[in-house]
Amino acid sequence: MVNARLDALHEFAFARLARLLADVPPGGDGADLSIGDPKGAPPAWLIDRIAERADAFRGYPPPQGTPELRQAIAAWLEQRYAVRLDAEREVLPVAGTKEALHLVASVMIDPVPVPGRPPPTVLMPNPLYQVYLGAAVMAGAEPVPLPATADTGFLPDLDAIPAEALGRCQLCYLCSPSNPQGTAADAAYWARALELARRHGFVLVADECYSEIYHAEPPKGALQVAAGTGGLDRLVVFNSLSKRSNAAGLRVGFMAGDPALIAATLKVRRYGGATIPVPLQHAAVALLEDEAHVEAIRADYTAKIDDGLARLNGRYGAFRPAGGFFLWLDVGDGEAVARELWARAGIKVVPGRYLSAEAADGRTPGDAYIRLALVHDRATTATALDAVVHHLDRLS
Repeated sequence: MVNARLDALHEFAFARLARLLADVPPGGDGADLSIGDPKGAPPAWLIDRIAERADAFRGYPPPQGTPELRQAIAAWLEQRYAVRLDAEREVLPVAGTKEALHLVASVMIDPVPVPGRPPPTVLMPNPLYQVYLGAAVMAGAEPVPLPATADTGFLPDLDAIPAEALGRCQLCYLCSPSNPQGTAADAAYWARALELARRHGFVLVADECYSEIYHAEPPKGALQVAAGTGGLDRLVVFNSLSKRSNAAGLRVGFMAGDPALIAATLKVRRYGGATIPVPLQHAAVALLEDEAHVEAIRADYTAKIDDGLARLNGRYGAFRPAGGFFLWLDVGDGEAVARELWARAGIKVVPGRYLSAEAADGRTPGDAYIRLALVHDRATTATALDAVVHHLDRLS
């Protein structure tokens, strides 16, 4: 009665976490550090900006986005990455990147079975944003998780991808700054990924949703590297207002890149993609045109990263991420520690296992880890970090 491919999917991370903790009474009223759900306020003027076009709630939004939003996205990309894109052909607003990152697999992958031939592959980092895995499975492809561990600098080793997997590859997801580790790809890394995509004929999906939450230098983007390596062929980049503007509930993101891939995605979105209400698109234009609020949000996250690293003092493999608002801690057994933190302090963290794909032996590269999302205000986060460090030290 349902698609048999569902059998290949675990429950999503946070449903698994709820089940892990279901029989454990919380030992306090600690903070939820499990979900990367921004708690800070977006700009105070955002609601007024939405209200300026409240009349447009009565109409259906255009699936390709308003011309104003497409132009604002193109202008922001030029300002940030010094690349000029055609706002009509190379930019597509989407209702948050989660939906579009999932949809792009069904658009780009051709799973037509051929007797005796294995299915196409989708490459992805491991640990990973679970949407990549779900998208590959539901599109009829074989997910190929690429280890992104301390040994590889928390990004996949592109030169270690098995030749057989490359030969069948139709799509590759890469995330920079990465989730959960926060590592950023440099220009050489993006150039190598693009070279592989073009040589082997697959689509490179660059997920850059944490690009503006950086803690030193702004990360390189795939678009700016592509501009010097043959243009946008076989590249689509995703980004979002959710993290940079504390506006996850606005559900405004975008994809940009190869115009043929943008056109194909729009064709499918016209049939079943979620569209963004025009008043929210109007507000998104203002968010893209204002960097002051982004600088303040970024500074707040950097301060919380600093606070966490000062408390951890190098223990549990703590390191400064290049971007994002997560700390990725090696605690030996992520599931066991997640239960202990909940039982002792009511603090919720997500085990790294739940953010990873399993190998044939059932193990994952996230088994030893927990991820802390530093999304609360600085005082709440500091209190939670003190409790986490206290209980980790007691458990070690």
